[in-house]
Amino acid sequence: MSSTDRTNTADETEGVMLLPDPESIATLASGDPATQTAVAASTEVAAAGVPRNQTGSIPLIRPRDGDTTEPPPHPVDGEALPNIWIYDGEAYDLTPFIAKHPGGQFFIGRTKNRDITTIVNIFHRNPDRVKKVIAQYSLNKSARPEHIHPKYNAPPFLFRQDFNGWRDTPRYDFRNKDQLLFKIKERVYEKEFQKKVARMDSLFNIASIVILVMYFAVQWLYLDFRQYMPLYLFVVLMSMLRISLAGVGHYLIHRPQVGINKAISNVFDINYVPLALVVTDGHTLLHHPFTQTEVDIKKNVFTFMLEVPRFYRIPVHTIQKIGHVVTGMFARIIELVFMAIRTGVADMYGSWRLGLPHFIGSFGIHALLLGELILFAIRGEFLAWLAQFFVTTWISTFMIVASHDFETDLPQPGGAPPEPNHDNPAADIGSEAAPAPDWAVFQLQNSYDLTMIGNKYIDSFLTAGLGPHRAHHVLPQQKSGFANIISEDIVREEAAKFDVEWLESRNFFTNRLPILMQYYLGEPSRMAQYEKYGFFKEHFHPRALRTTFDYMLSGWIGIGSI
Repeated sequence: MSSTDRTNTADETEGVMLLPDPESIATLASGDPATQTAVAASTEVAAAGVPRNQTGSIPLIRPRDGDTTEPPPHPVDGEALPNIWIYDGEAYDLTPFIAKHPGGQFFIGRTKNRDITTIVNIFHRNPDRVKKVIAQYSLNKSARPEHIHPKYNAPPFLFRQDFNGWRDTPRYDFRNKDQLLFKIKERVYEKEFQKKVARMDSLFNIASIVILVMYFAVQWLYLDFRQYMPLYLFVVLMSMLRISLAGVGHYLIHRPQVGINKAISNVFDINYVPLALVVTDGHTLLHHPFTQTEVDIKKNVFTFMLEVPRFYRIPVHTIQKIGHVVTGMFARIIELVFMAIRTGVADMYGSWRLGLPHFIGSFGIHALLLGELILFAIRGEFLAWLAQFFVTTWISTFMIVASHDFETDLPQPGGAPPEPNHDNPAADIGSEAAPAPDWAVFQLQNSYDLTMIGNKYIDSFLTAGLGPHRAHHVLPQQKSGFANIISEDIVREEAAKFDVEWLESRNFFTNRLPILMQYYLGEPSRMAQYEKYGFFKEHFHPRALRTTFDYMLSGWIGIGSI
């Protein structure tokens, strides 16, 4: 029996109280005493402003009062979980759909044992149609804690230690079609506007090819025609071109992972910071749907640097990233190959044939980066390579966190509720948490547009795709920065109807970089703050030295390869 056929009555299922949709309360009120009791509970929960599941039938799938059972612990490495995907509080087995997914097998395979409700609603033109397509794969049962992988089938270090996907994933309510997201989509998906979007995507592709040619030309000129390419110009141009190509990769990982795009999307790695084989998941499927929440790995990964004593951070992070290029990328790719084998290649990629291009592209970009280092060293130009590496790495590192206020403690969706009571999750019910916010409004309120030189089309490359960032966050399915630029007017006009202030773009160098440098390079280490260490102890305590060494080593063994 599908969700559309199920009678919406109160029930209790294996420790989870299922509450009726508010619209059905009047109908149910005339039922038996047990039903009336559940209706009264539902009314109290609604009045308390507790966030509800998207279907309205389960309040955040929280345990019923008196049930203090925590979600299952993190599975042992290699332990298989059932093939289950959660949508609107119900369980589906989408295994047969992996190879059929128009957006590519990867996006279905990587979301196994996750709640995909938010992802489906933000990335698809018509979520209701998607729900009808997957209805045939319904398991006809409600979501349970054991269906959700506590760490999202992702490297555990990407999340805080006590993070649990079942408990800590925000649930947004997409039933109301008057939300900002749907108002924007109505205009963006108009036929004539889509023709403009297609033209912009084509122009973006042409510009990307030109940038790629320039990238190789600059290196060739420096190595063989130094009279035309002095060192200072080489460093500036290489940094600009690497970051621009990373901007190309940024949009490629948002496109359907099909055909050649499976391989070329790995160009995202060319600025030395990410690893697209991981980031396609962490960025597209975790950061975008759940910006500024505990699921958002951007919020977590780039604070690792704060564990290191402040005066060590620049050299230590630089050495860590050199390790990323030399051995770390390779180590992480091999780890992901074995993960695919353990988990089941068919479950992640549909088949080895369908998954191989992802790995070929990732190994290929690593070979390119390592090959460049070796070539410059052989030609006696290692210091030139190191100079462009240093500038590219640090600008890219700060740029990634410049588009959000990760350095401040922003309220979580629904306001700033009390910290969850992990000893008694039932205590969260009836707390002061507000209803789930409008997803698109929350995205706009917590994203910045960045600018470098003031030209939006050039900045869409120079900012690694973060120029038209607010439009990008509301329309993450769009395939290019140029498409987002022409969509900005629509996003701004619709946002104004929801009283969302449209802020001016932030200049990376004059506005965001000074703040970020002060925070990421000037703050005492977390251990020093917690233990109230002075400057000497912060830098020379044995634990501080061990932390520094471990951080430096992490890049070489692939842990820093996000």
